[in-house]
Amino acid sequence: MEQAFSVERSRTVQTRLVLPPDTNHMQTIFGGKVLSYIDEIAALSAMKHSNSVVVTASIDSVDFLSSATVGDALSLEGYVTSTGRTSMEVYVKVYSTNLLTNVRTLTTESFLTMVAVDENGKPKPVPKVIPQSEEEKRLFKTAPLRKEHRKNRALIL
Repeated sequence: MEQAFSVERSRTVQTRLVLPPDTNHMQTIFGGKVLSYIDEIAALSAMKHSNSVVVTASIDSVDFLSSATVGDALSLEGYVTSTGRTSMEVYVKVYSTNLLTNVRTLTTESFLTMVAVDENGKPKPVPKVIPQSEEEKRLFKTAPLRKEHRKNRALIL
């Protein structure tokens, strides 16, 4: 019998404060800083799902929808949306909240592929994922299309 876990097992949430060293000359957060946060939370989510060390295989898409400024709180949420034999697709969304006005804005959405590895750095099997919420089910259902896109992108490169 194959092992499977609900998406909730992998759900990980972090909050970060946007500080002046994190920003550019326009006082908005560097995209690279956001990417670093996204990669970290994706790894944590994948490790929680697989009980394993993971490596980033690809950052499949990153959509910067709006910016965050100095003093905003960034809330990151990541979870495993689908799995292959050794890989996990992780969805990460980032919100910024102005702590003075309490206005919350979706700033970034991203999909990453993480691979579980053993003590020798070789890929190892991961449990399946069981979506429960409507969003989880939608992302699970559309995962094969994103996987096909990744494969096609690799052929072009």
